[in-house]
Amino acid sequence: MIKLPIHTFLPLFCLGLICSPSFQAQTKPDITLRGTVTGSQNHSYVEAPFTVPEGIVSITVTFRYTGRDQRTTLDLGLFDSERFRGWSGGNKDQFTISVSIATPSYLPGPLSAGQWKLIIGVPNIRENVTSHYEADIFFTRRAHETTSFADAPLREGPAWYRGDLHMHTAHSDGSCQSQGGKKVPCPVFLTAEAASARGLDFIAVTDHNTTSHYDALRELQPYFDKLLFIPGREITTFWGHANLFGPTDFVDFRVGTTLPSMQVLFEQAQQVHAILSINHPNAPTGEVCMGCGWTPKEPIDSHLITTIEAVNGGDEEGQYAGVSFWEKYLNQGYRVTAIGGSDNHNALLPAGTKNAIGSPTTVIYADNLSVASILDGIRKSHVFIDLSASRDRLLNVSAEDGGRKSLMGDALATPSGSTIKISAHVIDCAGYKLRFLLDGQSADALDRSITQSDQTIALTLPADGKKHWLRPDVITPEGKLVLLGNPIYLNHTENQE
Repeated sequence: MIKLPIHTFLPLFCLGLICSPSFQAQTKPDITLRGTVTGSQNHSYVEAPFTVPEGIVSITVTFRYTGRDQRTTLDLGLFDSERFRGWSGGNKDQFTISVSIATPSYLPGPLSAGQWKLIIGVPNIRENVTSHYEADIFFTRRAHETTSFADAPLREGPAWYRGDLHMHTAHSDGSCQSQGGKKVPCPVFLTAEAASARGLDFIAVTDHNTTSHYDALRELQPYFDKLLFIPGREITTFWGHANLFGPTDFVDFRVGTTLPSMQVLFEQAQQVHAILSINHPNAPTGEVCMGCGWTPKEPIDSHLITTIEAVNGGDEEGQYAGVSFWEKYLNQGYRVTAIGGSDNHNALLPAGTKNAIGSPTTVIYADNLSVASILDGIRKSHVFIDLSASRDRLLNVSAEDGGRKSLMGDALATPSGSTIKISAHVIDCAGYKLRFLLDGQSADALDRSITQSDQTIALTLPADGKKHWLRPDVITPEGKLVLLGNPIYLNHTENQE
């Protein structure tokens, strides 16, 4: 076998880090550097300086050159005004760096204003050849963009995508057994590997307050091209925990010190277009579990509460279950999405055990398998929770009145005297029961036994024209919850009464 030098490999575009939305929309670079390299510069390094202004939050560089047909090879690296920021050689002709993440080969960190320089290595150029290069440089000035570690959707087309939205690794308090049998910090790779083996479509690693795990995720994403990584972290305060999904740059968590209240934390999350989900709200707190229960010192504007972890670790029963906390908001007229999360701290836990990866599974209807679409599905409450951690169980419920159709999470106008037509498509639930709750009370007239492995059940409900929430579940004959659905909101137009 003939081994080619690394410089001959085809370039990998934005490897492991999607170009930011502002870069994708920007067609004109802020700076274009042009120059030539001649045969006399073979086996040398050429500097191409440029100036970074104040207030830049990410930098994207694209690089191209002539002479490839004559075996010219130009490598690429970067220095900021003070230090080395990375070297990709000939394996990339595009990269992005920001404060918190960077394309593999490059280092994230502060983007200081001043003179930076591209370093162009010349491993090969023939004596009589001149190569012309261009480097386009794009600056992003807007912080807190939703970020993806993948450069395109991992799967196209609308579907119900399955994942786990709460897990921990070595970057906080996740641990597992080493090869030698010792308890050690558990590497991110094992979490991704376990989630992939479970057949999940997406995960969010949510280590406490930190952003350091993002570097590992953006490096792993190209390899795990069937498993989408959602940027997440668990904002951990002394008065409660909440998972923040979307941005990768720093969000302050120091409630009571630099942040005056939990209210400000939620306002901050809204400003950066993040999803902030209250975690395990009914958990014990204090010395038994420091800050775990939801006990803010001051009330929070309920308009800001959009998402709640109703099921943590696969347990919906007992005094610590979060379903009752979520339903209090529903009963007050707010439209709040229920999600689940394993809260996994050991990637080697066997499937089917409490807190194992994917137990519970959050199932989201999304336009495709991308960060933006999955988060949009959460915002729309097109979500159900699979407490059985199956690979294929489905609870797809819609309601129709007067030709208007709504999915779980949607609002539906239902005038008094009209008839609401309900359709429930359930898969792999034979022997269980479809149950509906109307404003938290059992709607016994709508309950149906599920007798087939793939079944669509048609139901009707008379409308009274009033505001209600109607929520589906699948339960065992003994009444244990298997699938938990989000409500369809009857006659809701706003997020509250």
